[in-house]
Amino acid sequence: MSKMFPTLCSPAKIGNVTLKNRILKAPQSSGMNNMDGTVSERAIRYYSDQAAGGAGCIIVEYAYVDDIGAKSAHCHLGISNNEHIPGLAWLAECIRENGAVPAIQIEHCGRQKFLGTQPICGPSAIPWPKLWDQYGIQSVPHVLTIEEIQDIVHAFGDAALRAKQAGFEIVEIHGAHGYLLTNFFSPTTNQRNDLYGGSLENRMRIYLEILRDVRKKVGPDFAVTIRLSGTDYEPDGFPIEETVELAKALEKEGIDGIHVSGGDHHTMIHQVSPMAIEVCHNAWAAREIKKHVKVPIIASGSITLPKYAEEILTTEGGDFVGLGRPLWADPEWPAKAAADRPEDIRPCIRCNEGCLERTFFTYKAVTCALNPVISREGELKIKPADKSRKIAVVGGGPAGMEFARVAKLRGHDITLFEERGILGGLLNEAAAPEFKSDILPLIKYQVTQLKKLGIPVEQRRAGIEDLDQFDAVICATGSTPIIPRIAGVDKPIAVDSLTAINKMDAIGKKVVVVGGGLVGSETALDLAERGHQVTLVELLPQIMNGVAVTDFLAYSERIAKTDMRIMTDTRLTEVLDDGIMVETKTGNQKISADTVILALGLKAEQGLYDELKTAGKEAYLVGDAICAGKIFDAFHTSYRLALKI
Repeated sequence: MSKMFPTLCSPAKIGNVTLKNRILKAPQSSGMNNMDGTVSERAIRYYSDQAAGGAGCIIVEYAYVDDIGAKSAHCHLGISNNEHIPGLAWLAECIRENGAVPAIQIEHCGRQKFLGTQPICGPSAIPWPKLWDQYGIQSVPHVLTIEEIQDIVHAFGDAALRAKQAGFEIVEIHGAHGYLLTNFFSPTTNQRNDLYGGSLENRMRIYLEILRDVRKKVGPDFAVTIRLSGTDYEPDGFPIEETVELAKALEKEGIDGIHVSGGDHHTMIHQVSPMAIEVCHNAWAAREIKKHVKVPIIASGSITLPKYAEEILTTEGGDFVGLGRPLWADPEWPAKAAADRPEDIRPCIRCNEGCLERTFFTYKAVTCALNPVISREGELKIKPADKSRKIAVVGGGPAGMEFARVAKLRGHDITLFEERGILGGLLNEAAAPEFKSDILPLIKYQVTQLKKLGIPVEQRRAGIEDLDQFDAVICATGSTPIIPRIAGVDKPIAVDSLTAINKMDAIGKKVVVVGGGLVGSETALDLAERGHQVTLVELLPQIMNGVAVTDFLAYSERIAKTDMRIMTDTRLTEVLDDGIMVETKTGNQKISADTVILALGLKAEQGLYDELKTAGKEAYLVGDAICAGKIFDAFHTSYRLALKI
């Protein structure tokens, strides 16, 4: 029994099923299944690893209930016909063999169909804007008839029976996140005037009919849960008060547990919250619903650390916690919490870079920015090196520390050099804004792992002569700010973005930030929220180009609450003693400022690498030293190199 997290690690029941702890893996699309919806060997390896990490229950991802319009995305799992049962049985057994209760989520996508293929259906002819915004597809949903609704109701029941036959012990009905059931529940997407529209009673009708059909087919003793969004966060959507009434009605119909999330794919920052949104973002909704029902409540959404989970469970915020992205960042999160080793948990920083931007949105198998093993289970395992080598790592940023960790675990003799005096590299600057504090636990985790592995850290600059004694040198030398060749750029008023972040107290009241990429936009937002008068200047027609969708949406909301002035299609031409000169579409203009911050990107620092190669030394680049990139690149390049060397 954990002394630090006793409630989190204690057993509890959902229906007649006992879980060894209060941790459920929340269902998430993996993109690893076969195109026909059958289970792949890759998915088996993935779910086996997730189960082996210590969670009490693994809820397998969205499984579509019919072959007509329920499937939302490529490689979604199917449970629509009996041909899916053998693979699902294999999957359930692998989860059970690895120590977790197997559960599965069943679903119909409704209008929220990422495939964009017909048929697209819903309660009303209201299209999903994202299909047009992201995929260029404009499709008005087919309005479901009463007969078609009943077919879908029965499809859910049949799917639940298949889940039971396959050996799953819990089935979860997906009634959240903007999919079909939510399309009926939300006034945003339901404009019907029959038994399924209008009043709250009518809008919740399909939920109750599905639960009745499921219960009829699986029997009274089989555990059935449902996932709900506390609210869809739409301006004219459904409030928490209506969700509470739905929860009470579901309890009367015999639901065994309610899994509370929030938002939909249109309001994605409330569903897959980025770090600019507070942690445990939807816990408030779980807490409110728990006040009105007696069945177990599963709280989920950005519960990144065990201390947050324990607090929720001990303050009437829920009976269980659902963890999604945290178990991608570290599948052993539950086991480490149970062993009172939270410092060894690789924390999810909610960057959404690996799980959304580079995978789900591009129809690829999911991965994690911090954990390259996800979707490569069995391929990227850390194994002992054939021969131990003496390796120097120059640079104590995320890439350098990750290489050092993995190489040390493989048996290499590692020494790390860091001239700044602190570890973390540019993560220290990245974590400076209050809204990016999720990064701080990551720095702490990496530093802790170096200490536990006994990796010596030389806090000084490493010269060529220092590196002669090593068999190989890893250049994790990072990147430096790009300074444009513009008149006046060397004036005292002008500073680069990294210098500005480290000297916030010296920044004047009136600030111009030049460069509206990620760093510039974050710096400008941070200053604006601190009370500075900020003008953000960007050469392109829009700021935050290439920024993760969820970050873009979250930052846009925060920027809208400030007085920040944004000037796009604007070119910096000169730095003055009291501001800058810019060129706009309408001519030249002066912008007055006390401080000018140049956030025009970063360039790879490869000087040491070039020296080493010239001297004939075995040397490698990782992270930003290859090309200034993102945290994903830092971890993936260093991890993969450490497995090869």
